[in-house]
Amino acid sequence: MRSLLPMLLLLPGLAAAYPLDGEPYTGIARLEGYRLAQEGKVSGRQQPPGGKLMLDQVDLRLAGARRVIPPPDPDFSQQVADLMGTDDVYYSVAVLDISNPAQPVYAEHQADARFNPGSVGKVLVATALFQLLADLYPDDIAARERVLRDTRVVADGFIVYDSHDVPFWDGKRLSHRPLRQGDAANLWTYLDWMLSASSNAAGSMVMREMLLLAHFGKRYPVDQKQGDAFFRTTPKSKLSALLGGVMRAGLERNGLDPKALQQGSFFTRGGKARVPGSSSWATPRELMRWLLALEEGRIVDVWSSREIKRLLYITQMRIRYASSHALADAAVYFKSGSLYRCQPEPDFVCEKYQGNAMNLLNSVAIVEQPAGARRMHYLVVITSNVLKKNAALAHQTLGTRLQRLLEKRHRAAGSGVEHGLVHPDDQVGHPLAAPGILGQGHGDVAAPVALDDGAVGMPVAPAAGFAVDE
Repeated sequence: MRSLLPMLLLLPGLAAAYPLDGEPYTGIARLEGYRLAQEGKVSGRQQPPGGKLMLDQVDLRLAGARRVIPPPDPDFSQQVADLMGTDDVYYSVAVLDISNPAQPVYAEHQADARFNPGSVGKVLVATALFQLLADLYPDDIAARERVLRDTRVVADGFIVYDSHDVPFWDGKRLSHRPLRQGDAANLWTYLDWMLSASSNAAGSMVMREMLLLAHFGKRYPVDQKQGDAFFRTTPKSKLSALLGGVMRAGLERNGLDPKALQQGSFFTRGGKARVPGSSSWATPRELMRWLLALEEGRIVDVWSSREIKRLLYITQMRIRYASSHALADAAVYFKSGSLYRCQPEPDFVCEKYQGNAMNLLNSVAIVEQPAGARRMHYLVVITSNVLKKNAALAHQTLGTRLQRLLEKRHRAAGSGVEHGLVHPDDQVGHPLAAPGILGQGHGDVAAPVALDDGAVGMPVAPAAGFAVDE
C-alpha cells in the first residue's frame, strides 16, 4: 500500500480585476484587450452588468469616515447562521450591511476563528507595498504612480513553481498561460496578476519588489543585477526579518492586529527558498476591519485604498462566491483563496475544492448592488472547511442566499430595495449546494504549498455525501 502522503493544493482561481478603461493610467495591457472584447472587436468573455463600471465610477463609498464595527445584531447573526443549515459549525462568517451608512448592521458567526488565508493574504501584500510607497513619497502621488507604471519587473526564480494562468494582450489577441521566467511587465501589471488572476508567481514577484523597495528606498527601481546581488549576498536571516518587518508594518500602521491577521511567507517554493518566512493566519473579524478601513480610505490613505479597491474589482470571469447569479448586476470587489488537502481513502477521488483531509475556502467581498446605484452596499468575509463537498459551489450558494436575505430585510424595513427575488427554498436549513456555477474553477491549477495546520481554528466536518439543495 502506498504511504499516506497527504496532498495539499492551493487553488486561487482565475478572475480579473480593475476597470477596463484603466490601461492608459496603469499600463496594465490586458485591460485594453478586455475592453475591446466588450465592443466585439476581439474574442473575449462578455461582462455581466455589474462588471462594466469605468475608472471614475470605482471609488470609495465611505471616504473620510472612521467607524467602529458595531456589536453583532443577534437577529441578523442568527439569520446568517441559518443560511448554512447543518454545516454552520464548519463556517466562520462576518457581514456588515452599510447600505445606510448612518445605521450599519453587523452579523457574525464564529468570526474569531483563526484560519490560513491562502490567496486572500495577497491583499496584505498589496497593503504593505502601498504603505512603503506612501512612506517614501507621502506628498507625491505622481511619484507613486511612476513607480507602479514605469518599474519593469522580470520574472525570475522567485516564480518557481506555479501553473496558474495570467492574461496577456499582444495588441491583437488575448491569451492566457502561466508566467515564465523572463516575462516582463510593469509593477502595476504584476499587482493585477497577483490580485485578479491570483497568480502565486506574480505574488512572489510583487513581494520580491516590495523587499527591494524597502531596502533601496528612493533608489528603487534597481536593475536586475543589483536586485539579484541583494538577495544573493544578504543573509537569509536578515531577509526573513525584513519580510516580517515590512508585512507587520503594513498591518500595524493601518490599525490592524498582527495576532489576528498575518501573511508570513512567499507564495511559491522559489520565493520561500530565497526568503524564509513564517506562518500565515486570519480571522473573519479582522478581515472585516480591513475591508471597512479600505472603504473608508484608511488603508494607507485615500489614494492607496482606491487603487487597491480597483485592483479587486472583478471585470472578467466570476468564480466561487462572486459567481452567484444574484450578483450579476452588482459591482463585486473580491478576493478568494482555496486550500485543500487529500489523503488516500477507499473509493475517494480527490477533486478541486473537495478535500477529504482539509477543504478550506476563503472569500472576502465588497458588494454594491446594482452597480452604479448602490441601493445595497455590504461587506462579507467567509471561510469554510467542509470535507468532500464542493466548496466553490457552497460559497456560490451562500452568496445567493445572503443577497436574498439582505433584500428581504431591506424590503421589510421599507428601504426601497426592489430588484432580485427571495425564494423560500434558498432559506431552508440544509447543507449548502446549488447548480449552475458561473465558471467556477476554470483556469484553476493545483500547486503544492505548505500549510500551517495550527492556524486553522474551525472544526473539520466529518466525511459526508454531496447534498444538492435546488
